[in-house]
Amino acid sequence: MVDVGAKEVTQRVASAEARIRLPRNVVTALRRAGHRTKKGPVFDTAIIAGVMAAKRTHELIPFCHPLPIERCTVEIEPAPGGLRIVCTVAVHHRTGVEMEALTGAAAAALTVYDMCKALSHDIEIASVRLLAKSGGRRDFRRTTGRPAARK
Repeated sequence: MVDVGAKEVTQRVASAEARIRLPRNVVTALRRAGHRTKKGPVFDTAIIAGVMAAKRTHELIPFCHPLPIERCTVEIEPAPGGLRIVCTVAVHHRTGVEMEALTGAAAAALTVYDMCKALSHDIEIASVRLLAKSGGRRDFRRTTGRPAARK
């Protein structure tokens, strides 16, 4: 693990998003059923999974520091062709929470897939990316809503 002992304790916040592409029949079925499947409430379950994953990132990703997370939110909203999930994590610490936000968004997306796969396997987790981070050596804010161009 990286030595963060000499770093200053600051409030650090990071937000990440995951985008999910859903076939039209899945979108229609979810709307009709109040965002439920046979497994239960899709959005509520995905939100819980995202928060749990963010809190346990250090157990999943080697060399991540265990952090006393102060706040974690997971929001799910309709997006063209599917869903947009945003996970925001905050902590007062010597290291940032980008990995926690990314892990939370990814786990929420995977949970949506799991809960909807009986409706279709043609579900795609299209992207997981950092939207913003603050409080560390350098801040970051994505300036465009579009994915970065591939090189």
